[in-house]
Parts: sequence; structure tokens; C-alpha cells
Amino acid sequence: MALKKRSEQEARTGEDGRFAYEGLDRVIHERARLGVLTALVTNRKGLTWNELKTMCSLTDGNLSRHLGILEGDGLVVQEKGESGNRPQTVVKVTPEGKKRYVSYLKTLEQVVKDAAAEATGRKLGFARG
Repeated sequence: MALKKRSEQEARTGEDGRFAYEGLDRVIHERARLGVLTALVTNRKGLTWNELKTMCSLTDGNLSRHLGILEGDGLVVQEKGESGNRPQTVVKVTPEGKKRYVSYLKTLEQVVKDAAAEATGRKLGFARG
């Protein structure tokens, strides 16, 4: 019965799935990965491993794990090279990574707008049950 009532309400309001927020990408949504991507998006030339580790307050192991997930999803690349005869890894966001990050932020902005509207008592355009 509750399911039927919900469906009737959704039909009346045209708001089925309104708060599903499908754009909240699970890969990006994790706090450390969100921090890594934000740091990389704001540093277009990329960041060294140590810069990224420091900026995001991560250990070597945590950074490695999260970069592996981001790289596996095509959001970042790690470029191995040398600086002063020492090995150096530079991490950069990919064009796809930047695109998904911006899309994620747009969805997050909608979450904030919806919550702010509720907190200030403004109507969101649908009936309440």
C-alpha cells in the first residue's frame, strides 16, 4: 500500500526520482578522491606525488590506493619521469576526469540548493505526503 501511495504521489508531482542524485559519482564522492581531483583540477599542469600527498593529507599507501582507483576509471594519469636524476611521478587529471568532476559538482550544487530550499522553507515544487 505504501508503494502504491508513493507511486500516486510521484504521478501527481512528476518528481519520481527527484532526490536520487544519479550524478553523485561513487568514484569521485569518496572524500580522499574528491580532494585529489580538486587539487588536480586546480593545478592544470599536474602535481608531484609528494605535493599531492601533502595537499590532501594522505599517506603513501592511501594515495596509492586512491590514485589506482581514479586511474583505473580513466580520471587521472601518472607520468613517471626524473627531476635532477631522481625519479618523480607527476599526476594529472584527464579530460574525461575533468568532465566527470564538473558534472559531479553540478549535481552536488543541486543537492545544496535542495537542502537550502528546505531549510529556508521555500517550496521545491512538489506535494508532500
